[in-house]
Amino acid sequence: MIGEIWSPFAEYGFMRRALAGCLALSAGAAPLGTILLLRRMSLVGDAMSHAILPGAALGYLIFGLSLPAMSIGGLLAGLLVALLSGVVTRHTALREDASFAGFYLISLALGVLLISLRGSNVDLLHVLFGSVLALDDPTLLLTASIATVSLLALALIYRPLIVECFDPGFLRLQGRQGELAHAVFMALLVLNLVGGFHSLGTLMSVAFVVLPAAAARFWVRGVGPQMAMAVVVAVLGSVIGLLVSFHVGIAASAAITLSLGSLYALSLSVGPLGSVLAHRRQAAEHIVRLKTGVSP
Repeated sequence: MIGEIWSPFAEYGFMRRALAGCLALSAGAAPLGTILLLRRMSLVGDAMSHAILPGAALGYLIFGLSLPAMSIGGLLAGLLVALLSGVVTRHTALREDASFAGFYLISLALGVLLISLRGSNVDLLHVLFGSVLALDDPTLLLTASIATVSLLALALIYRPLIVECFDPGFLRLQGRQGELAHAVFMALLVLNLVGGFHSLGTLMSVAFVVLPAAAARFWVRGVGPQMAMAVVVAVLGSVIGLLVSFHVGIAASAAITLSLGSLYALSLSVGPLGSVLAHRRQAAEHIVRLKTGVSP
């Protein structure tokens, strides 16, 4: 049975490349998702995934399906949206999540318009939903490089980033460390979304950021253990999604996202920390204590 499960990866090179790309995305994006949820910015990650679309579309419009052009265009567009959202938040009464939502809608519409000026519906689907089963060596190298840079940079800014999540006022007294850590974190988020859009497209690349991190919170405590657990969940969801896509014949990006979503739903239901089952168990224990007169 194990041989049958793993035979697609052993026999087909495109499946091995898809798995390698998903492993790199899991290592780079899932730890960022833990910080994103800790800062209550999960919807910002979704908005940023769409913000890269016009830059990638502009690169496609000028250079065609060029990996460097679309990647650089997506990176610049994402950084520009993050910068503009920060400026709007600081100089107006609009909150950061609302400003991101506004730029997200504009970016999505602009990106679709740019692609439609030159490309076909197939090109639009490729950008929106990715092509994880068609990853080539340059794309794999880009994704692995982004994951490496992301892990190294996250290790450097880990302490100020965590302190800012719990006590931003303390870092303000220490100088501009909080602002620098936030800026680097947003740049890393954009980088990973650029790497992810080649595999899952701009619509689903955020799945590797949010879903594994959300599932991990129901299993372990502590930021570091949650990051490690998020990577495990992302890898497991990638393997399941690729196998389902291969054997059932459905879109790989949707299969991977739904697999990650299923693991999140499972964690939400039966995880030992804060899940539906855990809350019911705590309620039952509380009732027993009240009946027996034992203090909690």
